[in-house]
Amino acid sequence: MPARSLPPRRPALAALALALAMLGAPPPAAARQPEPDRADRGLPWVTEDAGVPRVAFRTFESEAAGGPVSYHVYAPPAYDEPSARLPVLYWLHGTLGGIDGIRPLTAHFDAAMRAGRMPPMLVVFVNGLPRRLWADSKGGAAPVETVFIRELIPEIDRSFRTVAAREGRVLEGFSMGGYGAARLGFAHPDRFAGISILAGGPLDLDLDGPRARRNPRLRDFILREVCGGEIDYFREISPVTLAGTAAKALGERGTVIRQAVGTRDDTRGLNQAFHERLLEVGIAHAYHEVPDAGHDARAVLTALSATDPDFYRRALGSPAAAAPGDGAADGAVDPPADRGAAGGRGSRMMPRP
Repeated sequence: MPARSLPPRRPALAALALALAMLGAPPPAAARQPEPDRADRGLPWVTEDAGVPRVAFRTFESEAAGGPVSYHVYAPPAYDEPSARLPVLYWLHGTLGGIDGIRPLTAHFDAAMRAGRMPPMLVVFVNGLPRRLWADSKGGAAPVETVFIRELIPEIDRSFRTVAAREGRVLEGFSMGGYGAARLGFAHPDRFAGISILAGGPLDLDLDGPRARRNPRLRDFILREVCGGEIDYFREISPVTLAGTAAKALGERGTVIRQAVGTRDDTRGLNQAFHERLLEVGIAHAYHEVPDAGHDARAVLTALSATDPDFYRRALGSPAAAAPGDGAADGAVDPPADRGAAGGRGSRMMPRP
């Protein structure tokens, strides 16, 4: 499907916008396009408060976004100790935004930390805007990557008692957030000690996977609003592309990376291809397939709590928790046997080159 470019503004629409402005009325949506290289303040940079216990709702002034940007932070019971300084898990939401997911995800992380399956961590639920690929849009209307990497991370380190270094940060996301974890983790290997890519997508270079084909309007939106109508920009920012240039830096820093997808998830095929791409370029990672799981973040996270319980501790360089059973990954399944070196039963830990 060819990329569609934005149509030129019609003179009649411009005249209507001028007339409405003179009358004090807001212009129509097409007349409110942001200036090139300036953020669009009409986007939902500030969300509603999720209203979840132990989760703070905050805003900060963003230079890149031209105004306030919101985020949510879960603080575990360990943070109640005034001297506590905790590492940070940055959670990246999926295509439609993250507010609805904050309550169930907080319940998962809270239970995992209380049970000792995760080390105590602050969890930052980043506002990356809906349908924006966790990237700076071409033209500057939605500088999502800049806001997160250059502004939000320093904001968190200023505002909370964090381990304010790469060694104290893990990046994780599901669906488009999994795509974001891969692309931002690969683009900024100096910022994160761990990267968790859960059912990531769109993990192809043509934006032609099963979800894109099923939702052509979403595909057109991404190409138009994020990529300026240019498929080459989509390919340039893709983690499939970035993997080739990131492999050396990730290996030198010892970044701990995992990838997981459900066996009933329609992104499974592209996730398997991305796994092969990481093997091809020499990026060490663990690969998990979760039996009978569809495109379901809670199902994947719950399975990984059993099959890969020490991911966060490995990433942060902290002592491992006691492994359940014989330490094998009983809740995940191997890809076909010719896909690389084997790790524990049911998952793959790819050795570092």
